[in-house]
Amino acid sequence: MGTAVSTDVPSIVAWCRGYLANLLDVPEAEVDPDVDFDRLGVDSALAVSLLVEVEERYAVDIAPEALFENPTITAVATYLHERLR
Repeated sequence: MGTAVSTDVPSIVAWCRGYLANLLDVPEAEVDPDVDFDRLGVDSALAVSLLVEVEERYAVDIAPEALFENPTITAVATYLHERLR
């Protein structure tokens, strides 16, 4: 990681929204961070892609089950923030 990555919850939410908007090919404003992934159109392949990118970006291993236990962007960001503390 060459540049510092912000690890506060709002920064993680913002990054995840942008990443998923790009994957889903929708405007970022349409990616509600409080809506379940399945309602956003995130299937298992996209969820795995998000998980891999989160692990790379934040240098932390997250079990795939964590996405099922934290089924929104906000929940994942909060979970990740707690793991990074």
